[in-house]
Amino acid sequence: MKKSKIVGLGHAVPQTVVTNNDIAKWIDTTDEWITERTGIKERRFFDPEIEESLAKMAKTAADMALKNAKMKNDDIDFIIFASITPDYFFPGSSVLLQREMGMGTIGCLDIRNACSGFVYSLSVADQFIKTGMYKNIMVVGGEIQSTAIDMSDRGRSTAVIFGDGVGVAVMSASDEQGVLSTHLHAEGTYAEELYVKDPGSSRPREERQPEQILDTSGYKVYMNGNMVFKHAVVRFQEVINEALEENNLKPSDIDMLVPHQANLRISKFIQAKMGLTDDKVFNNIQKYGNTTAASIPIALSEAWHEGKIKSGDLVCLAAFGSGFTWGSALIRW
Repeated sequence: MKKSKIVGLGHAVPQTVVTNNDIAKWIDTTDEWITERTGIKERRFFDPEIEESLAKMAKTAADMALKNAKMKNDDIDFIIFASITPDYFFPGSSVLLQREMGMGTIGCLDIRNACSGFVYSLSVADQFIKTGMYKNIMVVGGEIQSTAIDMSDRGRSTAVIFGDGVGVAVMSASDEQGVLSTHLHAEGTYAEELYVKDPGSSRPREERQPEQILDTSGYKVYMNGNMVFKHAVVRFQEVINEALEENNLKPSDIDMLVPHQANLRISKFIQAKMGLTDDKVFNNIQKYGNTTAASIPIALSEAWHEGKIKSGDLVCLAAFGSGFTWGSALIRW
């Protein structure tokens, strides 16, 4: 049986940098308040006049990943795109990226698992490659969240957190070790603790038709921050340890942990619990904020391009988010 291996990485973020002081001009907050609670100093916001669309931004990241993999567009035989903010309500952005890349009629799949979306996508790609169905898969995590952020005092708890960007991994069949195992979980009991209610289909017609909508609060992100934090710090540890135990490894064997960039306090808490030194955990939430499905592939791409991940390293990816969903992947680089 073939193994799956990441052979190329790329990322792209919007040009517009939005600092905490910029946010403070729009809502009642301060740089100190945001930094203390999230670790974020700045984030990138999408400008439709520059980046045009999520699919076009994804193409920039995809071109970088293909170049690093020394591949051409025609080498890819499947696309998996994780996003909760596609260009259209439907279809998803995978087919739009396929069109941008000129990739003919290859299959496309969209995954809507929010912050865990990239880990779920990587796991799906891993199974497709191991079964021999596909040889080279493009796995994408991308979000444009800034255009839906509630920039008012009412939305302060979420407005300070989220940013935009795309990360891409090219995964290929290999005889060498690559993805050792993936572990996926969900607990729908807590679905409404972090969600966007509308436009939901299980609503009466008069609540769903745009021309009749007066109350738009259901279209804004709702997050019970305390509930999310309490579950995240538990599930992160559980799913990382699950991956290590599956492969008869221990935390000290990890060369690089790339967690979902939800909150720097969560990452630091997990780092302390796992007994990992600063050089074994990669965080970039300080400059990008929480880019949801894009956060792990952007961070993974940056860490690899900066030489912080080397051949033979044991790399662990872990995510937790809306659903609640969470997952991990253990990779021998």
